[in-house]
Amino acid sequence: MLTHETIWAALDALAARQGLSASALAKKAGLDATTFNRSKRVTADGRSRWPSTESVAKALEATGVSFDDFVGLVSGARQGRMRALPLLGFAQAGAGGFFDDAGFPAGSGWDEVRFPDVSDEHSYALEISGDSMQPLYRDGDVIIVSPAAPLRRGDRVVVRTTDGEVLAKELKRRTPKTIELKSLNPAHADRVLKAEEIAWMARIMWSSQ
Repeated sequence: MLTHETIWAALDALAARQGLSASALAKKAGLDATTFNRSKRVTADGRSRWPSTESVAKALEATGVSFDDFVGLVSGARQGRMRALPLLGFAQAGAGGFFDDAGFPAGSGWDEVRFPDVSDEHSYALEISGDSMQPLYRDGDVIIVSPAAPLRRGDRVVVRTTDGEVLAKELKRRTPKTIELKSLNPAHADRVLKAEEIAWMARIMWSSQ
């Protein structure tokens, strides 16, 4: 049975499978970026607003997902197999109030993206902006970050400095005094930071690439 809640949850799941936010899925489908936003799911007077058949069809075509597979996402949404993760724009992550001292998501202002099988309850999603991380991560891509995951050399990580700078790099080397980070974009230099310059560092567990 299709319900308002499960059809929207299935669209969120479709976006998550593609590594996209709801707005990025809409843009990929050639729709207005706000088509699938949460603000469009309820009218001003509180009535449920359903996605149109055309918008769903365009989303399926753009992602190469069959209608049968989409019905499977609806079924999964009914059974609660998806989990809502906090979602923040990468550029916003440097601002205060979104993370606690350990790098766990906190505060308000987060959006949400639905994603399956995330074991770390503190995991969150960041939407990439700009081209500084190309070719690995492109503008609009979504990465899933785990602040509780152990870190090893070669891991891709998100680092926030005490100055509020947020970086996505590869962990090249770590000592008690310094952190060496390899740039994901060859046009940008590698970085070496003192340990006291690091506010927190979290492992990138999944991305749309």
